[in-house]
Amino acid sequence: MKSLPVSFLWPELLWLLLSLPVLVLLYWWLMRRRRRSALQLASLSIVREAAGRGPGWRRHVPPVLLLLAFAAMLLAASRPMATIVLPSTQQTIILAMDVSGSMRATDVQPNRLVASQNAAKAFLQELPRHVKVGIVAFAGSAQVVQPVTLSREDLNAAIDKFQLQRATAIGSAIVVALSELFPGQVDLASVTYGRQRDPFAPQGRAIDQKPSPQDAKPFQPVPAGSYSSAAIILLTDGQRTTGVDIEEAAHMAAERGVKVYTVGVGTVEGEVIGFEGWSMRVRLDEESLKDVARVTQGEYFYAGTAENLKKVYESLSTRLTVEKKETEISGLLALAAAVLVMLSAGLSLFWFGRIA
Repeated sequence: MKSLPVSFLWPELLWLLLSLPVLVLLYWWLMRRRRRSALQLASLSIVREAAGRGPGWRRHVPPVLLLLAFAAMLLAASRPMATIVLPSTQQTIILAMDVSGSMRATDVQPNRLVASQNAAKAFLQELPRHVKVGIVAFAGSAQVVQPVTLSREDLNAAIDKFQLQRATAIGSAIVVALSELFPGQVDLASVTYGRQRDPFAPQGRAIDQKPSPQDAKPFQPVPAGSYSSAAIILLTDGQRTTGVDIEEAAHMAAERGVKVYTVGVGTVEGEVIGFEGWSMRVRLDEESLKDVARVTQGEYFYAGTAENLKKVYESLSTRLTVEKKETEISGLLALAAAVLVMLSAGLSLFWFGRIA
């Protein structure tokens, strides 16, 4: 069975709508009573003269508007709920940005890193001010370089401070982004950072130590893509070399209902780059990024050029700042009732010089 577009929290009060026909009958009875009183006038010519000067259809307009106002108030009392499209006021976006050595490739001008930085800042500028954003930078390790904030200035400053490092831990970036969205609910001890310490672990505990029971809180898996208050945007060339397995990290996000939108930077052909005495060909691994988006119910975007990258972020801005919510609309009905009452009174005063 199809669900109705409108539901009611107090549907039992809808029975009050049955009073509307009673009001219509009462109005009809009063009109007949007035007509009978008029017929009792001594002179029939006076009655005809009065009928000629009668208000006609205008007599019924204020009562009809008042009846509609009563109907709106009764519906408001039943507390109707409707699914409408509204800007999200509790939305959080985590930008997970690749700062590995492969991002120095120039197949995106001037290079992958600068193009992604510029596009990220353009994306932040387009976002509504109420959307909170955090930034995770990752190479051989992943860390939060800017906790979730509303300050666009702090976010831009964090993006400008990126420095290239070795290796690429894409899966670790997803896990760290989840830990920012769900503090205390993600076990960061399972993330491989080499010999580095977990930036979110209690002071003195290294990443390779087993977490205490209170470090990670149990959770119940939810349907993939069902968490509408937050999303992760993963911007990378998609070539993982270390850290948590990408598929494992994607399933962690899916179990928490968080969509991961992946943005591929670079070209599939790639190019040869040199870094600290070594050289290698760096290619865009689209398949891995498509798998992450598919598992989490997100979407994959290809950004082969700086201009395409900017368009991707503009598209994500549109997608991530609007959502459907089931919202109580009693206030709207109450407002409509108030307007109808004022309109009824105003017309009655204008036409007849009285409110009746």
